[in-house]
Amino acid sequence: MKGSFKLGNIKGIGIFIHWSFSLIIAYIIYSNYRTGHNAEQILWSVIFILSIFMTVFLHELGHALAAKKYNIKTKDITILPIGGLARLERIPEKPSEELVVAIAGPLVNITLAIITGLFITIPDLKELTVQLTGGVNPSNFFLNFFIVNIWLAIFNLVPAFPMDGGRVLRAILSMKFERHVATKVAARIGQLLAIGFIFIGFNSNPFLIFIGLFIILGAQAEVEMTKAGFMLKGIFVKDIVMKQYETINANDIVETAVKQLLNGQCKNFLVISGEHPIGSLSRDEIIEALSNNGNKSSISAVMNKNTLQLNIKEPIEVAYQKMLTNKNGLATVYDNQQFVGVLDVENILEFIMIKNAQGNNI
Repeated sequence: MKGSFKLGNIKGIGIFIHWSFSLIIAYIIYSNYRTGHNAEQILWSVIFILSIFMTVFLHELGHALAAKKYNIKTKDITILPIGGLARLERIPEKPSEELVVAIAGPLVNITLAIITGLFITIPDLKELTVQLTGGVNPSNFFLNFFIVNIWLAIFNLVPAFPMDGGRVLRAILSMKFERHVATKVAARIGQLLAIGFIFIGFNSNPFLIFIGLFIILGAQAEVEMTKAGFMLKGIFVKDIVMKQYETINANDIVETAVKQLLNGQCKNFLVISGEHPIGSLSRDEIIEALSNNGNKSSISAVMNKNTLQLNIKEPIEVAYQKMLTNKNGLATVYDNQQFVGVLDVENILEFIMIKNAQGNNI
């Protein structure tokens, strides 16, 4: 993700933190200073925010390690101000596997809360609110840590996409229904809850309005994604591989790419050296190169060198998921290590539109 800084690797998983996380630290320091807190109180507040960072990271690592059990790789984990994101290579389709992967994150929070709860005295609900609003200090640090983990577990288990609870619900429903049907049912349940959040938000906490809208949009995106996967079942890369495609020579300059971009409808170009594909170049990459380096830069210097390679016998739904996960607009296709063509996301979407037009709706 752009704007993220790599902290390291754990079991081959890249760990990143978004630069905007520093704004939270700055805000905590500023707000504590403004309310008259001394240096020690400010330090404890910063340490508490960092502990939340670790909690979110462990939550996402729980998903990643559970996915690894089913040979699903995690590309990276990114910590954002609004939470964490573990980019799995694919979402497990077997209900039992999805259930384990989805619930692994909240179980990490519950485990942390149980461990913390062994060493603190938990007051009643009224006093919990006082502890949370009275500032973080050595006497209530672990109590607040306990509360944060409880709330993170509860929030993530709300049965609505894109939260973990939505995937848990879908996994349970998938044990009886087809996956695309289970997704639609789970999404509609989540959207009904979201409407409730929005209604309550107008009468109490406006933040619930944001959560409600987030759920509605996330649920619909999940329905569309699963619908696309269902429609692509039984179709292989060989069925829609593109034999005619636009190429750009690696020795050309960005100015040449701009001319090709403006001269047609193609948004993803195959970069070649001689007759061999060595990378790809998208419209966004051309614009970025033009903005950062001008139009005289070499194509070889600005192209995407990590173009996804697909096998011609691969199911198209798997290929589509890989392309979305890797954010590759264009992939090269091979048959027994021989290059045979390309596949781009636009072509897959057009195929889905044609299937829709032919009446293959869910």
